[in-house]
Amino acid sequence: MTRVPLDALPVPDGATSAAALDVATACLPPVLLNHSLRAYFWAAARGTADGVSFDPQLLYVAALFHDIGLVPAFDSHTVAFEEAGGRVAQVFAAGAGWPARRRERLSDVIVGHMRPQVDVSTDPEGHLLARATATEIVGTEADDYPAGFRDELLERYPGLELAERFLACFQDQATRKPGSPAAGAVRSGLAERMASNPLDS
Repeated sequence: MTRVPLDALPVPDGATSAAALDVATACLPPVLLNHSLRAYFWAAARGTADGVSFDPQLLYVAALFHDIGLVPAFDSHTVAFEEAGGRVAQVFAAGAGWPARRRERLSDVIVGHMRPQVDVSTDPEGHLLARATATEIVGTEADDYPAGFRDELLERYPGLELAERFLACFQDQATRKPGSPAAGAVRSGLAERMASNPLDS
């Protein structure tokens, strides 16, 4: 992958993006906030380098809200965390004045990030977010990114104790929601895959 400077990536401005960051900062613990911001930049870098046309604002807001369903205040005992997060994001987007179809797209991107594959032709933002979160959590395709970009991103938004906290969240989800994608990830060896993530070395 050709290196795209971190500061050259599209970061959407305007009231909605600022409000999304404010909400995420207020509601997410620092470890998940940094993870969410890194997910956006991995995704934006991937999309930019690969020539994928994506909506920066939609991707940015989705990245900031994609794990909010793991936060106790927004957790649901009846649906998977990504579905709960998608609904929270829809409420936020309604308050921001987004039309119904764009609110639905936002939720689709968040729910889709837990699918094994997302078609880039039909859902470029979901495709990029799914790949970015796989990079974050288990190191998938991490070596595709130039070392300088990886180092800069991790310096700006440190990983903190992401591996330990994230695995605990997923194990809790698996216990309470055994039919969820998170439970499937735990059963399929998530802990072992996380342990070999090169980003944590």
